[in-house]
Amino acid sequence: MPLPLMIFAAGLGTRMRPLTDNCPKPLVKVGDRTLLDRALDLGRDADCAPVVVNTHYLGDQIAAHLAGQDVAISPEPDLILDTGGGLRQALPLLGRGPVMTLNPDVVWTGPNPLATLQSAWDGDRMDALLVLIPIAQATARKGAGDFSMDATGGLTRKGDYVYAGAQIIRPDLLADITDTAFSLNILWDMLITKGRVFGMVHDGGWCDVGYPAAIPMAQALLDG
Repeated sequence: MPLPLMIFAAGLGTRMRPLTDNCPKPLVKVGDRTLLDRALDLGRDADCAPVVVNTHYLGDQIAAHLAGQDVAISPEPDLILDTGGGLRQALPLLGRGPVMTLNPDVVWTGPNPLATLQSAWDGDRMDALLVLIPIAQATARKGAGDFSMDATGGLTRKGDYVYAGAQIIRPDLLADITDTAFSLNILWDMLITKGRVFGMVHDGGWCDVGYPAAIPMAQALLDG
């Protein structure tokens, strides 16, 4: 059964300046395709439906780019709601049950991470399944790792794995969070205490396209 997909496209893209002075980060190109189009390609290839994109900074450009496509928009005109608040606002468009989320500022090689997630999802024991990259293989990544993973795939905070920007998550507990704008890190921590957060390692290349110097690194990864 296809799962809905939320693509996070509302950020200010401050690390990508000056490229984002007049262009939203999801419309920055690697090669001949925008980051957003690359994310949409993954969603379509994995048969995700519906697909929702949230917008804030220069959101009219993203809306115009998506015109005529089978993609719903969840606008955040006044306040960036962050990943948690943005997902919660978009739930009426996404439907009930588990949802996939994807950060568009990432380039992948190898198997489609969204398809791999759907194959590995076990709703009886999981409330979240995150795609991970060993920090030593995380091209253009700055900073420490995010998680440790045990023999069963269960995750705890801090370690040598980086969250790669794709996941399946149950959004039910978002209703219990009182903040308007908040990160999905809050939901992850709630689910980690229940032992319900798991990881899977991406079998391919990955590049964090978070700043201008990462663009040629991403292109080199794609060129192989």
